[in-house]
Amino acid sequence: MNTKKVFINAITKNNPVFMQLIGLCSVLAITNALSNSIAMGIAVTFVLIMSNGVVSLLRKVIPDKIRIPCFIVVIATFVTLVQMILQAYAKPIYNSLGIFLPLIVVNCCILGEAEGFAYKNSLLPSIVDGLGTGFGYMLAVVSMGIIREFFGYGTLLDVQILPESYPGIGIMGAPAGAFILLGFLIAAFRKILNRKGE
Repeated sequence: MNTKKVFINAITKNNPVFMQLIGLCSVLAITNALSNSIAMGIAVTFVLIMSNGVVSLLRKVIPDKIRIPCFIVVIATFVTLVQMILQAYAKPIYNSLGIFLPLIVVNCCILGEAEGFAYKNSLLPSIVDGLGTGFGYMLAVVSMGIIREFFGYGTLLDVQILPESYPGIGIMGAPAGAFILLGFLIAAFRKILNRKGE
């Protein structure tokens, strides 16, 4: 299996947010600040890589009838590890991500990769797929985080970029702004992919 192709496809053609439209709850909820977007992107990427690797290693011993609960246990283990690390060393980020951090366990993006790829492939391609899918997810959340924070508050990573007098575009900080922006980004991403395909 061509690992380079697996990696590129995971970011582009199989992008979890822009192409598959899965795992959108956290994308819409935490992208009002770039720091939240980066933290969630790193957390999801770590969980994807580790869970894909473990599922791939155990795929021949996991009984088919209980594979989904087994996947959830594996994913929950790594999510708990991420939670504990953030709570110990990055309490502000842990607090700002709130309930969306433990909800990574049931993120369709991670469960879908465990079921659709890691359970059917060997270790290296599964890890590469997890890394690519994580980068694809991070591309989406970081893009949204930059745009929403910049236009909504005039800051990036809490550093004032626009003048203090900038009133901000209120809707960019609200859930409605996230929906609208996500729609535009999905359309732009697909347009770019179609042009490259042609």
